[in-house]
Amino acid sequence: MMTQPQWFLIESEEDYDKCIARYEEIKHALKDSKEHKEKLLLVHLISEYENAQWSLPNVDPVELIKIRMQDFGYKSADLAREYGDKGTVSKVLNYKQSLSLTMIRKFSELLRIPVESLIKEYDLKGHSSPGLDM
Repeated sequence: MMTQPQWFLIESEEDYDKCIARYEEIKHALKDSKEHKEKLLLVHLISEYENAQWSLPNVDPVELIKIRMQDFGYKSADLAREYGDKGTVSKVLNYKQSLSLTMIRKFSELLRIPVESLIKEYDLKGHSSPGLDM
């Protein structure tokens, strides 16, 4: 019989890495399963740790994406692989197109940015209205 790991507050990067690794293993767990409940707990613990450790700068969503890309060592090609369209990612990173709802969801997870930080309005180059297409 395999025992379920016990989780406590995350107090170090080592604890954080273990939580992230376990989350990756069970992120597709079926609702109402033990793994699903464990996943919900891990999400909470990870979120609390990240909020305590990493205060995000007050910048527009595109700049925040660029900062997090640098933090994680990602290139635009990495975002394009996640999103599926290199041209659109390039336009967004160059302020020529707004973030879509799908991009917000995918980049929030990939870059560990709260959705609330990505839905803020921002100006596009050559446009007078703030960006955020749905």
